[in-house]
Amino acid sequence: MQPSDVNLYLVGFMGTGKTTVSRIVAARLGHRWIDSDHEIERQQGRPIAEIFATEGEAAFRKMERDFIEHGHPAERTVVACGGGLVVQEGMLAELQKRGVVICLHATVETILRRTAGSRQRPLLNVEDPEKRIRDLYAVRDPVYRRSGSVILTDNRPQIEVVQHVMRVYRRDAIDFLKARGL
Repeated sequence: MQPSDVNLYLVGFMGTGKTTVSRIVAARLGHRWIDSDHEIERQQGRPIAEIFATEGEAAFRKMERDFIEHGHPAERTVVACGGGLVVQEGMLAELQKRGVVICLHATVETILRRTAGSRQRPLLNVEDPEKRIRDLYAVRDPVYRRSGSVILTDNRPQIEVVQHVMRVYRRDAIDFLKARGL
């Protein structure tokens, strides 16, 4: 296996740019691109909001775990992970066994601006979305910060974020293989 074969997992809070950045990075690397949320929606034949409404968050989190454990290629794939995926018990370790993990990070203010008015985020379908974001952020941020290299996306041009992700991926993929004796 070569460093360029190692999977890349982008994690972070909603609105940090995981989907957009991962799509561009995958194209530049010549890798497959998968968004875990989109893939689960495709497999289930319904939107995540409906899954949350009918089966609950726990059922959705199990679908995320199944996707990581069995639902995507083991090499040459860039995965944009749903915001809550890495927060689940054991999921960070699972991702780190499978490839390079990079966290895209933004301030709460940036996230509020980027997610304002979004109807496609079931966790924000509450009376006070700002409070919900602040509460989730407070719980999730420590996990994101220890998940891998952290790249700030606030007030940075998208191309700059993409280039930074590419540099970190190339460095961390070598370390990933060395740690496994490959």
